[in-house]
Amino acid sequence: MRLRGVVVALVLLVSTAAVARADRQVEVEIGSRSYRIDLPERAKGAPVVLVLHGGGGNPAQIARNSGFSGPALAQGYAVIYPAGTSRRGGAGLLTWNAGSCCGSAAAQRIDDVAFLDQVIADAVRRYGLDGDRVFLTGMSNGSMMAELYAARRPDRVRAVAGVSGTLDLRRARPRGAVAALIVHGTDDTHVPYEGGKGSEGLTDTVFEPVADVVAAFVQAQGSNLSVRTQTVDPAKDSTSVTQSDYVDSAGTVRVRLLTVIGGGHVWPGARRAGRQGGDTRDIRANDEILKFFAQFR
Repeated sequence: MRLRGVVVALVLLVSTAAVARADRQVEVEIGSRSYRIDLPERAKGAPVVLVLHGGGGNPAQIARNSGFSGPALAQGYAVIYPAGTSRRGGAGLLTWNAGSCCGSAAAQRIDDVAFLDQVIADAVRRYGLDGDRVFLTGMSNGSMMAELYAARRPDRVRAVAGVSGTLDLRRARPRGAVAALIVHGTDDTHVPYEGGKGSEGLTDTVFEPVADVVAAFVQAQGSNLSVRTQTVDPAKDSTSVTQSDYVDSAGTVRVRLLTVIGGGHVWPGARRAGRQGGDTRDIRANDEILKFFAQFR
């Protein structure tokens, strides 16, 4: 009987812990749209990271594939995964209007900057988060949208990290200084590193060269930055990484470019990146993003 009581107690503890974890992952409807939020143990006053899915993805997909919430929550961030839009409501392929890309969101000129404004304000109000410490990241079309939001709202964003996506400079340039991390592979066939149309892309968009996007964020800093370049190549694989840091007089890296030589259209280190080809073991996007954001917390 005593053993049975111990077993029952353990089951109750495990069940309670599972409920507690479930309570900290919430789906929130906001008008006709929604976002998922993963909350840290101490949500009040927590900094916020928005993670934007790629074209055709969704909040659950990017959360699962990137694995971003685990390390971010451990560092005390609240992690928000907003949902894009589709022509058929929530049932279709979700995209973001990041200018010339992508899908029905761009075709219908959805105001996704305003939507992200709403998401941030709603989450801050509901959960007592720190609305003055907001960070954004995203993959592909989500990267484009994250960079667009940071370019339009530099006063609201501490830092942005774009992975495998480029800002549409013809429609938006940074309006002020905002710290930026750019992660992009030279063998990306969806959003080419050198710009132009992707040979395997699902859109006819002519993308900006990565170098031009980096230059725009550097120019927006409004002061002279020194450049430091190094090679990162600890793993014996077919890739290497060139890290270019644009550093201010205080030694803070204001803009960082991680060029994955031989890298494809992937979130480095993601769950499915190896299957897609063009992944690298030299860096993990989650680690690099959180390390960069830590300078501005």
